Amino acid sequence: MSEATWLIITPGEPAGIGPDLILQYINSTSAKNIIVVADQDLLQQRAEKLHFEIPITDLTTDLPETDLLEKAQDKVLFIHHIPLSNQAKPGTLDKANANYVLACLDKAIELCTKYPNCALVTGPVHKGIINDAGISFSGHTEYLAEKANIELPVMMLATKGLRVALATTHLPLSDVCKAITQPLLKQVLTILHSDMQTKFHIQNPRITVCGLNPHAGESGHLGKEEITIIEPVLEELRKQGMDLIGPLPADTAFTQRQMQQSDAYLAMYHDQGLPVLKHVGFGKAVNITLGLPFIRTSVDHGTALELVGTGQADISSLEVAIETAQQMLASSKMELEARG
Repeated sequence: MSEATWLIITPGEPAGIGPDLILQYINSTSAKNIIVVADQDLLQQRAEKLHFEIPITDLTTDLPETDLLEKAQDKVLFIHHIPLSNQAKPGTLDKANANYVLACLDKAIELCTKYPNCALVTGPVHKGIINDAGISFSGHTEYLAEKANIELPVMMLATKGLRVALATTHLPLSDVCKAITQPLLKQVLTILHSDMQTKFHIQNPRITVCGLNPHAGESGHLGKEEITIIEPVLEELRKQGMDLIGPLPADTAFTQRQMQQSDAYLAMYHDQGLPVLKHVGFGKAVNITLGLPFIRTSVDHGTALELVGTGQADISSLEVAIETAQQMLASSKMELEARG
């Protein structure tokens, strides 16, 4: 099998913008190290709708052989064919294809678990239609962790100059306080610190930690979680060698000076850190799942059903997701070589 690095891409919802984005990207680049896990007819039909002439090669092995890669044309699409249950109508959701979406993910997980020279890039899914099909599905992050047998994945979004990881993800605000515990924070910070080393090749990452309450609790007058939970964890992990700043009030943690001094942030909940990141880099941000045995990045937007087949979709987020996955593969290789 080829020893080249490979990006395994899942388009996500077949009626959504994912297939378009991949085809637009392939049409605009000479990249050959991409394998798409999807229905071949879906990609062919969408390419015709977009007026692209892209040769599609269905692989009979996990990864392309070296000679096949060398002979490939500039605009070529390697795929692992996963058949749709029903033909996908652009812009129209169909719960009959929910299992197809998950089957594509399963094949991609298999490849990335088996081959260390592969990284996963995921297109947008529609969680509602998957749940409407009677399948419990809360999102890519949780599904990937379950399939990889990982107890705690960590969600991190990144854009140029800013990385924000989350202690809690998609929880009602009323549930956040009880979810923030010392064991959780230890696990999340350990994963964040480790992956910054192994997947970003940053030997001593500096992590800025946000407080939970306004003004980081203001010495206990606006909440005691900083005193009873967050500060003890940070002190314990500092003794283990981690470079941790905080807990800082979230309203002043994201100053330009602090951002320049930080390799990553840890926000306590979804809407504490992500509005800042999306203000800085909306459309050019990437979703990264930490704690997995493989690299995974994703676009930071939804299925955009109204744009399917128009050729008007913005591929910026996919470009960043691909670029980030490539950088992480290179960083992981350097880290392995450095560790001997």
